[in-house]
Amino acid sequence: MASGLNQKRRGLANVLKLAEQGEYKKLIIEYPDRLARFGYGYIERHLRYCGVEIITIAEKEPEDAQSELVKDLLSIVTSFSARLYGARGGKKVRQGFRELIAGVELDEETAKEQKEND
Repeated sequence: MASGLNQKRRGLANVLKLAEQGEYKKLIIEYPDRLARFGYGYIERHLRYCGVEIITIAEKEPEDAQSELVKDLLSIVTSFSARLYGARGGKKVRQGFRELIAGVELDEETAKEQKEND
């Protein structure tokens, strides 16, 4: 499964290319941010221009989607930090974020266990 944050997904590029060629008229997606975390409106507009209707089968994401969003946001910060501080500093920043993500995942697991025990 590719992240909705990743802009270099071959599948998304193929979806856009086929839409531009008029190969399909409806695109069924589970959640809007599975197509693209950022810029969904632009993709939707482009597909509409190509004559493609997007059908979303679920409006609300499951609870664990929040942790995926946190990871995506941390990836953005890591990327900008690495560019700002250079590759060497970026490695330290990425390691710090990995530790932070691990802590978030542990907190989520603990919360799930507490929910199950209640």
